[in-house]
Amino acid sequence: MQPARNELDEPLGQNGQPSPPPSRGLLSIAIFLTLCALAAVSVAGVVVLREGNSPIPLALVLPNAKSGLQIAASEKQKPEPDKPGDVKPSEFRFSTTAFTAPTLGAQDYRKFIVVRDPAEAGQDLRVAHLPDRSLIEQSELGPLPVRAADGRRPFDVYARPWSGARGARIAIVIGGLGISQTGTQEAIKRLPPEITLAFAPLGNSLARWMQEARHDGHEIIMQVPLEPVGYPSTNPGRYTLLTTARPDKNITNLRWVLGRTTNYTGVMNYMGGRFTADRKAMDLLFDELGRRGLLYFDDGTSARSVAEKVALAKGVPFVAGDAVIDQERERGAILKKLDELERIARAKGFAVGSGIALDATVEAVSIWAAEIRKRGIELVPISAVANDPERGEGG
Repeated sequence: MQPARNELDEPLGQNGQPSPPPSRGLLSIAIFLTLCALAAVSVAGVVVLREGNSPIPLALVLPNAKSGLQIAASEKQKPEPDKPGDVKPSEFRFSTTAFTAPTLGAQDYRKFIVVRDPAEAGQDLRVAHLPDRSLIEQSELGPLPVRAADGRRPFDVYARPWSGARGARIAIVIGGLGISQTGTQEAIKRLPPEITLAFAPLGNSLARWMQEARHDGHEIIMQVPLEPVGYPSTNPGRYTLLTTARPDKNITNLRWVLGRTTNYTGVMNYMGGRFTADRKAMDLLFDELGRRGLLYFDDGTSARSVAEKVALAKGVPFVAGDAVIDQERERGAILKKLDELERIARAKGFAVGSGIALDATVEAVSIWAAEIRKRGIELVPISAVANDPERGEGG
C-alpha cells in the first residue's frame, strides 16, 4: 500500500514522480549554467549599440550582489584606477569562471549600458533611517554621498518605493526642515510619507530629523543655497554658491552642504535666480552631482534657469517644479494651487509642487493628501517623476 500523497512534501514541477538519479541532476545543473552563460553573451551582443563606428561599451551585471552571481564585460580599455572618484576594479565570479569588471570613473557610467537586478535599487523602509555605508565618502566636511562600487547611486537606493503605475501622479516637496524644531516635528508627523521633505543646511539636529523622517517613510533631499538676483541684498546665508566665486570655493561650500546629513536622493535650489542662469556655474554644480549620483530638483521659480539643459548634458536625474503652492500663505489659496496641480497632472501625466514647512502649508497639504486617492491621482516621491538620462527614463 502506497503512503498517502502529500503535495506539500513534493518538489515543485515533479508531479509526484521519483527524483532523477544524481547523474541526471548534475547534468541538468550543467545545462542550466551553460544556458545562463549563453543568455548573458546573447544579451551583450544585442544590447551593445554603436556611436558612429565605435561600439558603446557594455557593463552587464547579473543578477545582484546578494546572490554572488555577477558578470561584467566591456569593449572599452580600462582607464587608470587611481583617479579621484574612480571605482576600483572588482572581480566577479560565476561558477569557476572569473571576469574582471572594468574600472569605472564617475563619467564612465554615462558611457556604459548597465543592466542590474531591480531588487538592488531601493532601500527597505524598515531600515531607511540607516545610511548605506557603500554610498558614503568620509570627509572633513561630513559624510558625503557617493556612488557605490557597483554603480548604485544615492538617487537609486534612498528613493521611496511607489506603485510604478502610469496614471496621473503628483509629487510635493516641502522645504525648510530643520529651521524650526517644532515646525519640523509637525511636518514629519502630519504629512503623509509620500511627501518629499527638503532640509535646510543651516538647520539644527539634521541627523536626528533625517532619521525620523526616513523612519516614517519620507524621501528626503537637501536644499543648496544658490546666488539670487540682487545678492548680497538678498542673501540665502552662509555657504551660498556664487557665480563670482572661485570653483574650488563653490565646491567646498557645496560639499559642506552635502555633508550635513545622509540618506537623501538629491538636492534642490534655495533661491538661485542668478546662479541657475549661469551655464558655467551650473556645469560645476552638475559635474559634482553627477559624480555623486544625486538628483536635482529645480523649483521652477526662475524662467532663466538652464538646469534642465545642463542635467541632460551631464546625465543628472532632473525634476522641474510646476508651481510653488504657498506663495500666498493662506490655507484656501494653497488648496487652490493644489487643485491646479491636479489639472496639470491629468493633462500631462504628472505634476510637481513645492512649498515650505509653514503651519498653513502643512495643514493644507495634509487635508488635500487625504482625499487625493479618491480622485484617481497617486501621490509619489520626487524621484518617481525624475527624468533620468542615465537610465533613459522620464517622468
